[in-house]
Amino acid sequence: MSKMPEGFLWGGATAANQCEGAYLEGGRGLANVDVVPTGADRFLVALGKMKMTECDDVHYYPSHEAIDMYHHYKEDIKLFAEMGFKCYRLSIAWSRIFPNGDDKEPNEEGLKFYEDLFEECHKYGIEPLVTICHFDVPMHLIQTIGSWKSRKMIDHYVRYCEVIFIRYRDKVKYWLTFNEINMLLHLPFMGAGLFFEDGENETQSKYQAAHHELVASALATKLGHEINPEFKIGCMLAAGNTYANTCAPQDVWKSIEKDRENYFFIDVQSIGYYPNYALKMFEREGLTILMEPEDADILKENTVDFISFSYYSSRLTSADPDKNKETAGNVFATLKNPYLNASEWGWQIDPLGLRITMNSLYDRYQKPLFIVENGLGAVDTPESDGSIHDAYRIEYLREHIKAMSDAVNIDGVELMGYTPWGCIDLVSASTGEMKKRYGFIYVDKDNDGKGTLKRSKKDSFYWYKKVIESNGEEL
Repeated sequence: MSKMPEGFLWGGATAANQCEGAYLEGGRGLANVDVVPTGADRFLVALGKMKMTECDDVHYYPSHEAIDMYHHYKEDIKLFAEMGFKCYRLSIAWSRIFPNGDDKEPNEEGLKFYEDLFEECHKYGIEPLVTICHFDVPMHLIQTIGSWKSRKMIDHYVRYCEVIFIRYRDKVKYWLTFNEINMLLHLPFMGAGLFFEDGENETQSKYQAAHHELVASALATKLGHEINPEFKIGCMLAAGNTYANTCAPQDVWKSIEKDRENYFFIDVQSIGYYPNYALKMFEREGLTILMEPEDADILKENTVDFISFSYYSSRLTSADPDKNKETAGNVFATLKNPYLNASEWGWQIDPLGLRITMNSLYDRYQKPLFIVENGLGAVDTPESDGSIHDAYRIEYLREHIKAMSDAVNIDGVELMGYTPWGCIDLVSASTGEMKKRYGFIYVDKDNDGKGTLKRSKKDSFYWYKKVIESNGEEL
C-alpha cells in the first residue's frame, strides 16, 4: 500500500454524550441527548414525535453513565497514545460549559475538565479535534425558546464558542462547528433539540432551524479566525453517495435529489450561499425562511476551511415509491443493495463507496477533506482469557483505508486525517445499545448498564497501531 501524506492525522473519534457519562456532575446541565432513552421509544423521541424534556423512572437512559470517560479519560487517552494516535476527535458538552445555555457566566468546573483533557492529549503529542456541538442542546433553551427554531440560539451558540475559543486558544487547533448538521432533517430532536406540535409545518420549522445553525456556524468561523488565525474550522456531514437503483433516468434523477438533501448544508457552509436548487425547493414547498439582511454577507464571507464527514455506507434509491423500503437499523432510508454485504444492524458495507464519496465531495468543494467517522458496529465476545478477536472489524477498516488511500494517492484527493468512530466502545447513537460496539478498546458494560467498565484491548487495537506506525503502508 502507498503511505499517506506526511503529517497525516491518524486517530479516533468519540462524542461527549456517548462516552462521558457523569451527566449531572461537575455543574453540567440537562441536554436533549440526556432524555433520549433506549428501547422502543428511542426513535419517537429522537424524531421529536414524543415530547420528553426530563428523565422518568420508566425508561433507561444509557448516556447517563455511558462508559464514564469523565472519570477514566486519563486511562483512555493513554491507550490512544499506545496505539500511536496523532489526533483525537471529541466533543465538548455544551451544557458542561453553560448548564442552561443562557447563564451569565460559564461553568468553571466544566471548562477546567476539558482543559485538563486537552493537556492530557498534548502530553502524548495528540492533537485534539473538537466538535463544538455534537447534537447537544441545553434543555433550558429547548423549553424556553424552542431550540434552533429561534434566532436567539445564534447568540447563545456564539457566546459559547467565544468562551471555548478563548479558553482553549493555545490547546485546540482543529474545530468542527456542528456534528452531522444534516441530521437535523432526519432526527430533529436528537440532532437539534426540535419538537413538533400537531399541525406544525415540520419542513418549514426544520429549514428555519437549519438557517439559524448555518448563520451560527459562519459567525463561529469568523470569531474563531479572529481569536486565533491559526485555527482550522470545518463543517461536518453525514455522508455517503446515493446510487440509482437502475440506469433508468428517473432513478438517476432521484439519486441526485437525495444527495442534494445532504449537500445543501455543506454547499452553504463551504460555498457561502444558498444554492438555486434549495431556493426553488423552498418556493415549491411554500416555505418562507426568515433571514436578516446581513445573513447573506455573513454566510458568504465566513466559509469553512475544510470539509469533514462521517462515512459508514452508501445508499440506494429508486423513483418507484413501492420499491423504496428502509434497510433495518439505518437512519437514512435506502434500498438493500444486492451487490453489498451488510452489518448485523443492516448497514451496507461499501468500501469503494468511500472513495466515490471522497471524490464527489472534493470535486464539488475543492477543499481539504477529513474523515472523522468510519467504522463497523458489531457484537464482540470476549474469550475465556479476556482476548477479543474482531477480525471482521479489521477487515472492514482495512478495505476502507485501502479505498481512502486510493482516493488520495491515485485520484489526488486532499485528505487531512482519519479518525474511525468509537475508537473505544461507547453508547450507539442510533440504537442506544452498548452491544453495538465500534472500538479498538472493549469496555465491560452491557445494554442494561451492568459491567465493571474495565478497558481491554481487542485484536484491532494492535492492528491499528501497526497501520499508524507505517502511516497506512502496512494493513
